[in-house]
Amino acid sequence: MGECVAARLGAAVAEHRLVNVTGPPGVGKSRLVAGLADAWLVDLDDGAGMPPEGLPGALAGAGGRLVVVDGVDGRRRTEALGAALDTVPAAGCRLVVVSRGPVAADPAWGGRDIARVPVPPLPDTAVAKLAETWCADPGARKLAVRLACGVPFVAEAVCRAVLAGTPASAPGAVADRVAGELTGRLAREAPGRRWQHALRLLATVGAGDERLLSAGPEVFDVLAGLSVVRRGALGLSVEEPYRQLLELAYRWRSPDAHGTVRTRASGYRVGLLAKAREPEERAGLMEQALFLTGDPVLRGSLFPSARPPAAVERAGPSDAAPIGRLLRQWAARGGFDLRRAERLTEHWQTEAFHIARDGDGRVVGLASLLPMSGCGADGVEPLLQQHADALVDAGRADGLFLGAAFCPDRATHAHLLRHVLRQAVLDGPLVVSTATPEYQSLLGSLGFRRHGSVRDDVYRCGRRPEVYSNDMRPEALPRWLRSITPEDPPARAGTATVRQWIGQALGQLHDTRALARSPLLAHPETATATALRRRLCDAVRNLAMSDDPADAEAGAILRAYYLERGPTHRHVAARLHLSRATYFRRLDRGLTALAGMWERPFPP
Repeated sequence: MGECVAARLGAAVAEHRLVNVTGPPGVGKSRLVAGLADAWLVDLDDGAGMPPEGLPGALAGAGGRLVVVDGVDGRRRTEALGAALDTVPAAGCRLVVVSRGPVAADPAWGGRDIARVPVPPLPDTAVAKLAETWCADPGARKLAVRLACGVPFVAEAVCRAVLAGTPASAPGAVADRVAGELTGRLAREAPGRRWQHALRLLATVGAGDERLLSAGPEVFDVLAGLSVVRRGALGLSVEEPYRQLLELAYRWRSPDAHGTVRTRASGYRVGLLAKAREPEERAGLMEQALFLTGDPVLRGSLFPSARPPAAVERAGPSDAAPIGRLLRQWAARGGFDLRRAERLTEHWQTEAFHIARDGDGRVVGLASLLPMSGCGADGVEPLLQQHADALVDAGRADGLFLGAAFCPDRATHAHLLRHVLRQAVLDGPLVVSTATPEYQSLLGSLGFRRHGSVRDDVYRCGRRPEVYSNDMRPEALPRWLRSITPEDPPARAGTATVRQWIGQALGQLHDTRALARSPLLAHPETATATALRRRLCDAVRNLAMSDDPADAEAGAILRAYYLERGPTHRHVAARLHLSRATYFRRLDRGLTALAGMWERPFPP
């Protein structure tokens, strides 16, 4: 990767008199230009170096020699260098400008012929090798790769934080130190500190407009001008991996405030969604609402901390060959019988696929999104079987069927899955058939309705596909998103809220997927569905053995109704010889007693 970029830079310098090397903070731009032979380096970030005002004389005296000006970030520096170029004859200056954003975006640089050489993040393998030279701690190196997402500065800063005594087992504490170094670098673009809190709020909410950030127009404009911030349909957003670092640091410093910000943003987005009129706006708001659930499965599958190097578009006839290649990889990854998978997918038209392309135009991912009404029995029935009639009838002409989604790259795969959900908002209900456990877990976290398994192991992989669906019509979107969004962050939960969560968890005790979405998983002792089920069962049994007769009756009720799955409250009350009034008083007492076990240990 590094050799390819260096070759592109060498070719650009040989062919153009003005070259702009760009990339996010710490990605390795300075290291790249240091390899240019016989170049005069001017570093504007060097305290002993040349101030921007001295650039005209430096350029005029270069005498045809290649000049590299590093650190051209922020409006003042960009305008100063542009003005300096106006004083130098075009034939007398060969210049490489190193900046975080393209200088051509500044009005002072309009009309110039500029060759741009972007510096992409490194592969994780390259970052891991660099981390080995900085730190001997395996945990620190692993954390460095995870948080860096290809940016060497972040990986090195993580290693420095661990060497300074911060444990790698506390990623929030490590991220806080790295975030401090990041904001120090960004201060070169925007002096002062007024924008720094607004930046971490923006990182927490994913995308923010002026009202959501409550920052005012002046601070909003400063944020918009930072090199790590991008403008989008729903406001501003922070690029990865910087967004993840800032949010991790904020959550570590103030978990209560972090949870409050996320909950407020979620309510704001869902409220806008209920009033949105344009399908594209609804799709964007839906995506943001999913991000704000904070669900670890959704964050990991749909919003990994990496920038997808691909765009998604509909496939054309010329894409048939790469689609076939990727479908074979999809079958191999899923453990499917290749011939059987080919027979099942041969009825899917090429034009029904949505494909992801990398920067070189190669097809690197796919999703089969077939119209429910036009799939035909051969394309859908084997994967829906006994569920086909009801789902095809309910799907209408604008419904979609997802039979396969695959991309080897994690970030591009997440981008592709988000595209599928956005497309479903545009085109109606979404039906999914999948034999892949990871997708089944994701659909459970998304709150899709599970219709059950089909009759046959159609892929000959030892697993029968399961069928899911979700109503993506405008009127259904707010209700769906509220159903998978915790109402309160655990840090703010009082007894009444925790009691409600416990009642819900007891009712889901025998449904692992539903239990995995419980807010009680935020508790340090119940971080998984298995741990939560065990703690609930132990708590109920202990309560049933209490020396207090009222507590013992309460525990017996919880054990009979939830653990032993009593058919009705009336049935359990009769079995325990309790009146209706006493039964429900004891039931309430038991839930409140269990809530006391969870309330106090939540993070303060």
